[in-house]
Parts: sequence; structure tokens; C-alpha cells
Amino acid sequence: MTLPDANLANQLLVAMPELDDGLFSRAVIYVFRHDKEGAAGLIVNHPSDVRFDHLLQEMRLPPLKPLARPEQPVLVGGPVHPELGFVLHRGHGPWTSTLLSGEDLAITHSRDVLDAISQGHGPEDYLVSLGYAGWAPGQLEQELADNAWLTAPASERVLFELPYETRWEEAIKQLGLDWRLMSHEVGHA
Repeated sequence: MTLPDANLANQLLVAMPELDDGLFSRAVIYVFRHDKEGAAGLIVNHPSDVRFDHLLQEMRLPPLKPLARPEQPVLVGGPVHPELGFVLHRGHGPWTSTLLSGEDLAITHSRDVLDAISQGHGPEDYLVSLGYAGWAPGQLEQELADNAWLTAPASERVLFELPYETRWEEAIKQLGLDWRLMSHEVGHA
């Protein structure tokens, strides 16, 4: 499969160690859309200073039941539209704006999923983020050719179970690599 033909939806982008572009430094991005119009994904390992329970309070969605992880931070999903919220979750539900992105993963960007979570009948496993990472047609493919990113299968362990600060290294380890031994030189066989 050539790079332009590859569909990276439902994959992880893992920043190469030398990528030190602030927000994308050591980023792990879940790609939820990749087509002829470009690509979009959520950074899944960069927490913001906003706590999820505080976000619900600001939205006037007080939890009816105690949240499983009230202090869970809202993630910085990316630099595009940081005012928009996205929920990456396991399972498919009746929510208004849901994009299925894999066998058991979905992205929802409507208020009703947050309402369902606050009332105790939303998805059990979820990440809440503000903003997303976006690429124009061909841009992500060029960044891959320039050796800015590794690609890895989406791992629900990386997405939902590991602490944020370990996700980058663990995503590289799942590829059988050690980031300390990776070359900074770009080359293709």
C-alpha cells in the first residue's frame, strides 16, 4: 500500500522524538477521519488545566450520580477549533453527532453525550477534549514522508487505560521500538 492510498482512520499517530513543535511534541493522536479532504484526529495525551467535573458545572450539567473520574482532565485535542468539544468513547449510543471510527470506537461532538455521562448512562470509557488536529489533503502524507510521525494500530489500552504521561512511550513500545534508539535521520528504503 502506498502512502497516498493508506487510510489512517482508527490509527494512532505517534510523534517522532525530534518533533518538538510545542503541542505536537511527544503527542499521540487518534485519527478519526482520513479521506481525500484531509485528516482529523484528537491528541490523547496532553491534558489541559480544565477538570471534567468543572466543565460539566460550566455547562450546567451537574452529575446526578458521582462521576467515576471527576478529576479527569479535559484534553487539548488540537489547535483547530479549541472552542469545540469532542468525546472519544467506546461503544455506540443514540447521541446526535456521532462518527463511528472503528469496531467499538466513536467520536461524538454533541452536548447530549455529556448529558448522558453526567446522568450516569453515557459510555463508561471516554476522553473529553477541546479542539482537534487537522490536516489539509496531502499534508499528513507529506509529514509521514518527512518522518514526523509513526503510525500504530489504535489501542484501547493506550486510549483509555494508561496514564496520560506514559501513552507516548507505550505507543512506541507497542511497535517493538525503543524511542532512545531511534534515528533522527530521514530515509526511505
